[in-house]
Amino acid sequence: MKLFITGATGYIGGSVAARLVAQGHSVRGLVRDRTKADLLVACGIEPVIGSLDDERVLAREAREADGVVNTANADHLPSLLAMLEALKGSGKPLVHTSGSSLIGDDARGNRLSEAIFDEETPFVVEAGKQARHALNGTVLAAAAQGVRTVIICPTLIYGEGRGLNPHSIQIPFLVEQARSHGVVRVVGQGLNRWSTVHIDDLADLYLLALEKAPAGSFYFAESGEASFTAIGEEISARLGLGRLESVPAEEAAKLWGPARAYYTYGSNSRVRAKRARRELGWTPCHESALAWIRHEMTL
Repeated sequence: MKLFITGATGYIGGSVAARLVAQGHSVRGLVRDRTKADLLVACGIEPVIGSLDDERVLAREAREADGVVNTANADHLPSLLAMLEALKGSGKPLVHTSGSSLIGDDARGNRLSEAIFDEETPFVVEAGKQARHALNGTVLAAAAQGVRTVIICPTLIYGEGRGLNPHSIQIPFLVEQARSHGVVRVVGQGLNRWSTVHIDDLADLYLLALEKAPAGSFYFAESGEASFTAIGEEISARLGLGRLESVPAEEAAKLWGPARAYYTYGSNSRVRAKRARRELGWTPCHESALAWIRHEMTL
C-alpha cells in the first residue's frame, strides 16, 4: 500500500511508519523541518513538507494515497476534515489516533477508580475532553460517507520508539523530573491507575487496522495497567533514589500545567482492548510497564 502518515517524526508516528516500511509498504510522511526530512529519507520514508494547517497538502496526499494514518494531533479538527473530505466515497482507510485521557476522571491522584471502560461501555467524558469526544464522533461518522475510518485510542505508552523520537510522554517526563530534583514526584498519593501498552504492540495494531478494520471502528489499545505509585517506585529504584514525593494536583498544575496535572498524571484511565483482540486478532506481547522500567528502560 501507498500510505500517508502525519506525525512521522513523532514517537507514535515514527514507530508506526517504521513498522509499515518493514512490511513493505510505501510511506510518505508529513514533516515541517527540512533537516528532519532528510532523516526520514534515511528511514525509508518519503518526506512531505508541510504542517497540519496546510489543508491543500493534506487533501492532495490523502487523495493520492491508498490510506492515511493520523498520529500528529488528537485534537486538530481542521486537518482531519480536510483529509476526510478528500477521501469521501473512496472506501480508503483513515486511521486516527486518539488517547485514553478521553475517559480520564478528576481523581487528582488520590483514589483508584473502579470504572473500567471497553469499546462497548458508555463513556464518561469530563468537560475538558468533550471536544476530543466530539472530534472522534466526526471521524466515525465519516464512515457513512465512504471513508473506512478507524480510531485507535492508546493508553499510557512505554518502550523505545522505532523512529526519530525514541521517547514517549508519561514515563520519560517523570524520569526527567526525578533527575532534576533527586526524587520521583507523583500527583497526590499516586493511587490513580492507567492502562498501558508497549509501542511495538501498538504499531502492530495500526498495521492490523489498516489491513482489516471495518469502517467506523474504535479500538482501545492496552495490555496491562499500573498505578503511578508503582510506576514511581520502579523509576526510583532504577535511579537509585529514595521515597516518592507527593505533589498536590493544584501545585502540580502550577509546575507542569493543568493538562499534565489533572489528566496525564492525576486521573484514572482504565480500559480494556476487547474489540481489537476479538475483531483483529491483536495479540500484544508485552504486559508490564513496570518490568520494562525495571529491566529495559534506557537511562
